[in-house]
Amino acid sequence: MKKILGLLTTVTILVSCQTEKKGYKNIVTTDINNFWEAYDKITMTQDSTLQYHYLDSLYFKKGTEGLKAIRQVRNYTPQDYLRSINNYPEYWTSIRENTLKANLFGSELQDGIEKFRKIYPDLKPAKIYFTIGAFRTNGTTLDSLVLIGSELAMADKHTISTEFPKEEQEDRRTFFDSSPINNLVLLNIHEYVHTQQKPMVHNLLSLAIYEGVAEFVSVKAMGVPSAAPAIEFGKKNADIVREKFEQEMFYTNNRFKWLWSSGASNEFGVRDLIYYIGYQMAENFYDQAENKKEAIKKLIELDFNNETEIEQFVHSTSFFSASLDELYQNFENKRPTAIGINQFENKNENVNPKINQITVEFSEPLNGTSTGIEFGPLGKDYFPKNSVVGRYWSEDNKSYTIPVDLEPNKQYQILLHNNFRTKDWIPLKPYLIEFKTGNK
Repeated sequence: MKKILGLLTTVTILVSCQTEKKGYKNIVTTDINNFWEAYDKITMTQDSTLQYHYLDSLYFKKGTEGLKAIRQVRNYTPQDYLRSINNYPEYWTSIRENTLKANLFGSELQDGIEKFRKIYPDLKPAKIYFTIGAFRTNGTTLDSLVLIGSELAMADKHTISTEFPKEEQEDRRTFFDSSPINNLVLLNIHEYVHTQQKPMVHNLLSLAIYEGVAEFVSVKAMGVPSAAPAIEFGKKNADIVREKFEQEMFYTNNRFKWLWSSGASNEFGVRDLIYYIGYQMAENFYDQAENKKEAIKKLIELDFNNETEIEQFVHSTSFFSASLDELYQNFENKRPTAIGINQFENKNENVNPKINQITVEFSEPLNGTSTGIEFGPLGKDYFPKNSVVGRYWSEDNKSYTIPVDLEPNKQYQILLHNNFRTKDWIPLKPYLIEFKTGNK
């Protein structure tokens, strides 16, 4: 086995040299070899101090700018790597040979970049780094860097999933069986598109456009269908997917149902459906444009911080069943509200300081789990002393009680924000509790 692995490493180094001679300087794979050098040392000892030393000296300290970037973007710690290495030995054995093929994709990747340049002549240079992470991304970006998590992006149907926790196994198996390594070039061009886009705004609609545009443009550049199951599913179930997104696009903290999640996180059983939403908007925009090159340019250069520009783009796609204003009003009309406080009237300026709890009533039952309590606009000095442990829901989930320790002659604020939710995850309209205590 050692001879075989040694041969693979030798072949990879030779291919790497050939790749550099061919001029693929913007495609960097050295982190792959460094990882396996560290891996072999780490798996020869049970000494955690030694394991950390090998990881740090052979992988982190020898790492490229891309490795530093992917660790930053995905918050990878040394513990994440060591836990992954120690817990999934069969998985790592099954993925190793595929990752050592990274250099073989140099020509295809360069061709893909040139195809992208043909439809978008203003292409800015970016660098592609093949790294190995700890299962949090198969591809992402940071500024002008494309960062490939090869441990996921280069998996195939032979990659072992049985060591993962039971709740993850089905999703891992589905992903591995899709043989992502066969779509590696398309993934890279998708991520390359992200390096050309303006910074995204973190709400569901902007994320949909950001990801959907990258998928659509990469598909157009490469002339192949999307490999994302969400696109095919969305097109076959367009009305119900769109309707659900229209209901939820203004939610906060609801990203897990639509993006970077497992299929089990939503009622459709398909992950990353937000890709379809943005993809279809991009496709609608492109199809109706007379000048296709200008349409691609407009899609890539959308300014997500310019609300007017985004609203105009969305309107031009004719994707939604109503205007954004109408859809937002529909959302607002469905939101639960706080209707009052049991112990006193809100904004009361003579509250008894001996009151030791505040019970807020809601317009309808909430889910009994999600809560959100923060300082009010005046800050922490006006937030009452309270115990998190003593907070509780009523049996019908229509009220929530907060224990407090009040002082005389003091102004207080407590903000209940929109992390309070119904069973359908509809967020509460924020409610500011504001009052003053009396002398006694």
